[in-house]
Amino acid sequence: MRLRIGLVLLALLALGALLAPLAEAWLGHDPFAPDLFKRHAEASLDHPLGTDELGRDILLRLLHGARISLAVGLATALAAALLGTAIGILAAWRGGALDAVLMRLADGMLALPALPVLVVLAAADTGRIGLPRGEPLSDILRIVVILTLFGWVGVARLARAATLSVLSRDFVRAARALGASESRVLLRHVVPNVAGPVAVATALAVAGAILAESTLSFLGLGIAPPAASWGNMLSNAQDLVFSAPWAAVWPGLAILLAVAACTLVADGLRR
Repeated sequence: MRLRIGLVLLALLALGALLAPLAEAWLGHDPFAPDLFKRHAEASLDHPLGTDELGRDILLRLLHGARISLAVGLATALAAALLGTAIGILAAWRGGALDAVLMRLADGMLALPALPVLVVLAAADTGRIGLPRGEPLSDILRIVVILTLFGWVGVARLARAATLSVLSRDFVRAARALGASESRVLLRHVVPNVAGPVAVATALAVAGAILAESTLSFLGLGIAPPAASWGNMLSNAQDLVFSAPWAAVWPGLAILLAVAACTLVADGLRR
């Protein structure tokens, strides 16, 4: 039941993100162009969720923000899952010095204060390496790379523990005794049994990446305006909590729903 609810919520958010251009054409507004004559407009047929501090339609910006926030969450979670799973399985499979080096690297990454380091990395000038700031694609790529640098650690430790558990079981010993090759043992026995816990961790990682992107964008270090993300929408609305609370409520609710949906999916997969 929880899995279905989570998948339905994610499907609705993804559908809204995909239909953003159609909604823009239907309402006839440009979500990136200011209209100072319509600042802080309340909900109406013309603007179903009202307008923000620059007169931009909040509904359209929410839908376009869903594209960026969900893309960052999914891309980061998949990249961290692939990298972490590969490192975890390699560490458990080879063992010895390689295992010790990789796990000490993971321990070192866990010992770092994540949020301050993320802030420092996000504030770095990426123009020196050919990634201009302020463009949505380059901002997304920058955030995904930064979050993946920290996101793989938990998956790697989980994959290593699961791999060690699988390798100690009788069916793996029997397969090796019957002459199964190392690649066959890895692909037919280890990877399928590791995939379950990694899938749960990946679903949770999507929620964590969405929250991290929102935090960085709220601080002005993530997705730069006029591109819309839920984080920078909250940042722009922080001075309007009392005068125009809907400008802060809707992006906050979108983040809440996305994180709750990912958590429900992870719990459903675990069960």
